[in-house]
Amino acid sequence: MPWKRRPFDGRDIASAHTIADLRAVARRRVPGFVFEYVEGGAEDEATLTGNRAAFGALRFVPPTLIDTEGRSVGTELFGVPCGAPLAIAPTGLNGMLCPDGDIALARAAAAFGIPFTLSTLSTTLLEDVASHAGGRLWMQLYVMKNRAIAEDIMHRAAVAGYEALLFTTDANVFGNREWDKRNYRKPGKPRARAALDALRHPRWLAQVLARHGVPRFRNIEKFLPPGAASAVGGSTIIPQMFAPTLTWADIAWVREHWPRKLLIKGVLTVADARRAASLGCDGIVLTNHGGRQLDYCVAPIEVLGEIAAEVGDRLAVLIDSGVRRGTDIAKALALGADAVMVGRATLYGLAAAGEPGARRALEMLTVELDRVMGQLGCRSVADIGSHLLRG
Repeated sequence: MPWKRRPFDGRDIASAHTIADLRAVARRRVPGFVFEYVEGGAEDEATLTGNRAAFGALRFVPPTLIDTEGRSVGTELFGVPCGAPLAIAPTGLNGMLCPDGDIALARAAAAFGIPFTLSTLSTTLLEDVASHAGGRLWMQLYVMKNRAIAEDIMHRAAVAGYEALLFTTDANVFGNREWDKRNYRKPGKPRARAALDALRHPRWLAQVLARHGVPRFRNIEKFLPPGAASAVGGSTIIPQMFAPTLTWADIAWVREHWPRKLLIKGVLTVADARRAASLGCDGIVLTNHGGRQLDYCVAPIEVLGEIAAEVGDRLAVLIDSGVRRGTDIAKALALGADAVMVGRATLYGLAAAGEPGARRALEMLTVELDRVMGQLGCRSVADIGSHLLRG
């Protein structure tokens, strides 16, 4: 019988060699409706697939005969040493993937000396993440119609010692995630097949649901109406709470409540990057929300070069959406990014094996980056430049 390549079908994360392998393990470990929440994008999912295609369109032009012994993937973010040019992006409902998912991700990030960003819609109290995980903690902020929610988040995060605030600006009108919706017969009520599929995952049921019940939006729970605090019950109510009235004038309001590093997450144009710089922001995150908001949106990597050239000397420039390989990280650095944020990559690890799985994902990415640097003739992150790329 001729040799044939087959998708990874193992369950041991030590045998997984790529983020795609971790994805395969995660897909088998959690129910379909849970995996779909992580996996899906908006509408036709053109933005979702376009993110990967945009990375794939870039090619390296490596020099040769360069001594790369003693390479280091270490760097600095905001003047603080960072184990790699990485940060874990904010993602909600991580408690649906494994118990205390946010704490597991934060611990994994701390082990690699990189920042972890907690979502406003997390299922763990921000104070608990700070006390049980430590490390460099950033807080993501959604500003909703009831601004007392954002004020409460900012105050508590400052008291708990969070280093930076990521003000998300691209979700004031919630994305249309149709594949996610197909798992529910009506708002908050899973279809029978979704419920039956959950029964086929007894370990998940025992570890996640039997332990504490359906995870809840712990950080905003007191502001939600009855029945809306659970990950299932609040899935349709929370999008209605987002404020479509946000403008650049609200940066001053955020600054009144947040004294530390402030990043605007949702920038994709040079004009917006300039405005963030002029308003005294400390950084920007180029993102299309991982393909979960506006469909047929430009990929962040496609606009990174022009934005970094314009504001890179005044702002920290970070990028997310579609990062799965060390080569993706190197391409972003070559185009002027200071660091890359990863979302789904570490979530696949988390869903596959909890904290060890998240660590395995970060290990893969950092090892790949180190190898790519060697192949590109770079000893340090600072050596990676646009001269190494062709579009």
